[in-house]
Amino acid sequence: MSEQLVRRSIRSFVIREGRFTEAQKRAFEMYWPAYGIDTDPRRLINLQHYFKTTQPLVMDVGFGAGDSLISLAQQRPDYNFLGIEVYRPGIGAVLQKIHALEIENIRIMNTDVLDLLTHNIASDSCAGATIWFPDPWPKQKHSKRRLIQKEFLVAISKALKPDAILHLASDWQPYVKFMQKQAAQLQEVLQPLQCELNPLGLQRPATRFEQRGLRRGHQVSDLLYKVCK
Repeated sequence: MSEQLVRRSIRSFVIREGRFTEAQKRAFEMYWPAYGIDTDPRRLINLQHYFKTTQPLVMDVGFGAGDSLISLAQQRPDYNFLGIEVYRPGIGAVLQKIHALEIENIRIMNTDVLDLLTHNIASDSCAGATIWFPDPWPKQKHSKRRLIQKEFLVAISKALKPDAILHLASDWQPYVKFMQKQAAQLQEVLQPLQCELNPLGLQRPATRFEQRGLRRGHQVSDLLYKVCK
């Protein structure tokens, strides 16, 4: 794993959980044993072990309230989805939905994706990854907090299989250009795709963040890359 990634101490998030409702807390406590995967920094995790069916695995990083994650799992029951989120209210909300809808192809991890990539995920584990509307950290002085940096792209590319698809999306155009610039430094690994639809057949639903951006007059951009190894 990249030494720069391991040493990186600047987080791409700040824990401001907001209101953790009683319903979300109950859902977290009741359904985590069924759908959650606990992390252990000392070992690699066999992610497929936690799913009832062995099938291609897609990471959804920073799923928020989980509407997009639920949509992906319903679109493609022939894929398994690993939702990665640091905020417990969002996890509680999505656990409620997973249980109510009896969705079997989602598992959740409550961790920083950087820690996960550093300690827990083996190389060539996933068929795809979606990172939709990550925090753009719009102020220049905060740009080092942006998740999509060259070192992160190196790490997530290692976790992805050959020909896997990395799908990024943002409504903040300076961040879109920033992500493109970071990926352009890895052209031998990340091949940009000139297409609007995800080749894995994963259609991005309209999220709260996208709708908010559109109301503000922002343009939404999707960036699709194929992993070349």
